[in-house]
Amino acid sequence: MTTVWIYVDTSKEVGDVDHLKVFASQDVAEAWFKENDPEGVAFEYEVLDEEAAN
Repeated sequence: MTTVWIYVDTSKEVGDVDHLKVFASQDVAEAWFKENDPEGVAFEYEVLDEEAAN
């Protein structure tokens, strides 16, 4: 199972380029949070691929 980590910036409007951030791993997300939003959180979400769709 492949997952990504998703962060939602609630101060931005839906559709704004900065409303969502999608990270390839928890480590990448944590590094971004340290520099940009130390209080922020991301949630893990499964990526559906051909195998999962069947």
